[in-house]
Amino acid sequence: MRTVTDFPRDVELLDPVFIEMSDGVRLAAKIWLPKDAADNPVPAILEYLPYRRTDGTSARDELTHPYFAGHGYACIRVDMRGSGDSEGVMLGEYLKQEQDDAIEVLDWIAAQPWSTGKAGMIGISWGGFNGLQVAARKPASLKAIVTICSTDDRYADDIHYMGGCLLMENPGWNSFMFSLNTTPPDPAMVGNKWKEVWLDRLKGSGFWIAEWLKHQRRDDFWKHGSVCEDFSEIEAAVYAVGGWADGYSNAVFRLLAGLDAPAKGLVGPWAHKYPHFAKPGPQIGFLQECLRWWDQWLKDIDTGIMDEPQLRAWVEDPVPPAPYYEERPGKWVGEDSWPSPRITDRVMHLNADGLGDEAGPSKALTINSPMSVGTMAGHWCAFGLEPDLPGDQRIEAGGSLVFDTDVLPEDVEILGAPVVTLTLSSDKPVAMVAGVLSDILPDGAATRVSFGLLNLTHRDSHEHPEPLEPGKSYTVRLQLNDCGHRFAVGNRIRIALSTVYWPIAWPSPEKATLTIAAGDSTLALPVRPARAEDADLRPFEEPQSATPVNTTMLEPSSYESSVSHDVVTGVVTHRVIADEGKTVFNEHEGWTVASHHEEVYRVHSDDPNSTELDITWHENFSRGAWAVSSRTRTIMRSTPTHFLLRGELEARMDNEEVHREIWEEEIPRDLV
Repeated sequence: MRTVTDFPRDVELLDPVFIEMSDGVRLAAKIWLPKDAADNPVPAILEYLPYRRTDGTSARDELTHPYFAGHGYACIRVDMRGSGDSEGVMLGEYLKQEQDDAIEVLDWIAAQPWSTGKAGMIGISWGGFNGLQVAARKPASLKAIVTICSTDDRYADDIHYMGGCLLMENPGWNSFMFSLNTTPPDPAMVGNKWKEVWLDRLKGSGFWIAEWLKHQRRDDFWKHGSVCEDFSEIEAAVYAVGGWADGYSNAVFRLLAGLDAPAKGLVGPWAHKYPHFAKPGPQIGFLQECLRWWDQWLKDIDTGIMDEPQLRAWVEDPVPPAPYYEERPGKWVGEDSWPSPRITDRVMHLNADGLGDEAGPSKALTINSPMSVGTMAGHWCAFGLEPDLPGDQRIEAGGSLVFDTDVLPEDVEILGAPVVTLTLSSDKPVAMVAGVLSDILPDGAATRVSFGLLNLTHRDSHEHPEPLEPGKSYTVRLQLNDCGHRFAVGNRIRIALSTVYWPIAWPSPEKATLTIAAGDSTLALPVRPARAEDADLRPFEEPQSATPVNTTMLEPSSYESSVSHDVVTGVVTHRVIADEGKTVFNEHEGWTVASHHEEVYRVHSDDPNSTELDITWHENFSRGAWAVSSRTRTIMRSTPTHFLLRGELEARMDNEEVHREIWEEEIPRDLV
């Protein structure tokens, strides 16, 4: 990535700037501004996050916002209420208060003398979510957004649930936010009030997962902030961006299909990072692409971006399975609209002797997977910078029903969501099914292409699930994640079915045996025919950025991930140890940050109620002799009838305890 230091407009930095809300709470902002903006006003770009602008996202912010500012935009990075150097307490994710504050911030920006009154919002993950959510509130100044790795559906396609199955990322994400909400503001930014602000957070933020688990169906709790409830509420132009290695690529396709507002989509090979530095590569000149978008909608300059295909996607070539890639080979393709009328389903039949183009004789096949199926799944939301992608799926095959094609006589290129339709029955009233689509190389190695989960009690509705009647036959639809892939001539296509996908999803309360009607079940692949126009697509520019943040690394970062099977006890353990190192932020008077966490997931191969999650986070902040730290721990177990939660919080200042709290909850399982 090339660093750019010479821009059309000189830039000044304003930090901190405190924006007062109508209730008196002040939000901390960092503003990059063209120096002549008072005489030559500019549009604004807002990024609004809880992840600490001073240290948490500063590495990314410094690459991005000075670049936009140097091209004639005011860039405002705001710490949300209760985070970073902002006052108040954060009580949950995507609350109405969060949206209200964002609208007040946008109104404040529009009233500044350096503002033209037009604004955009950009963000990845949380910032991508709230960009969509704020756009649905129709603030007058918001004309366009760039939403990256986000979702339009908080229940069906976020870290909490997938196909009605409880994701392990639900307590995992809680553990991160639980820790983040204990972190202090910087006294150099907020003055003597810092300790009062910190204590308010420690005492008031709470243990969010307890609330999340009280909503196991798609109810109003999840509908709030899910813009798919009414796409017509969004009038701002939307550029939706995702990556195949990320957990959030599906929303791009739903947004393109559902929005009435101007919309474009971009999906690359990337994990959960901005596309100018994301892995796997290739990276693109994403900041230049964003400038074309901002110039189009905030400066009324016809950049030609709306004349190009509505969707640009990277179709991946086959590669051996690996938990980390520098790059994924493939090609860029374009579709003028989505859904594309050019893409048609190729229906293949799950026959007793494999995947075939014709239905074979009906035959009952049973599957009751060991709890360890899924250990090669990687992380539900991979970041791609460490080995957190799926490994060789052959390891999972022994615990799954496997259906393979014959060796392919020609390439098969797909783009979109594969769908598995199953005729099945269960011997238990609550059960799940996982479907994994893989590309089988000539040597037998299996690279995962896509996967999907379905809690079978949610077969007809996420709002009104119903238990299964043991032994009764049902026809269910299992949609896998959208994907773009080329199955090469000489390879084979595999769909593997299992009753467990651990540690991606929390197991059902009892081990279930599913009976699948081979011959009566199908896999539909969205086949994309070759398109000559792909060769003429405008190439993306090479990645550029502004100057990286000025830091000194006192202790290096490290990452460990392992899966072990104790053959004596039968317990399978997945352990992740991530140390972010110790970093000095040189432009903030020696502000020093260290973070470390350990995740442990355990299960006995034959007992779903042996499942245990135990995650501990340590946060440390210091400057000179001053130091504060926090330790949080999230523990989750289950019985056939309840989820059992324990949260622990301890905060210290100069080695003296300032706050300690423990939460314990038993929450009934609701057909999960």
